[in-house]
Amino acid sequence: MNRSTSQSTNDPALQSILDRMPPEVANSFTEEQLSHLHSALGARSWKKHSVDIRSTFPVPFVKRQIYFVLLMGRNRRDLTRREKQISAITFALFIATFIGASTLFGLLVLYLIKSALGINLFKGFSLGIWDWFKGLWK
Repeated sequence: MNRSTSQSTNDPALQSILDRMPPEVANSFTEEQLSHLHSALGARSWKKHSVDIRSTFPVPFVKRQIYFVLLMGRNRRDLTRREKQISAITFALFIATFIGASTLFGLLVLYLIKSALGINLFKGFSLGIWDWFKGLWK
């Protein structure tokens, strides 16, 4: 069979696999077999990424190049038990940090409002935040 006229070999991944085989083996595939190989290669879930950057760059003083690949996208893999635990801990830390930062910001805003209204909770005591904040607007 002539591979160059085959519809299934238009896929670069399939063509690459066939090119790595001995010619007598690569030419022994029927059109139906090539079609099924093409379908199997096309079912790769890892080929679709939101960010897919692939490039090479030369290494100074060496006659070689280095390639790099940056792939980013939604994780479609099943997580292991360890990965699920790490994910849960990371999520809990993120939520705790968010709540803590929000609480501190809320307290700062309340303190600035209190100071702007001239309310003193303790006579003769100040954190100095109000004076610093007023100094930003001078």
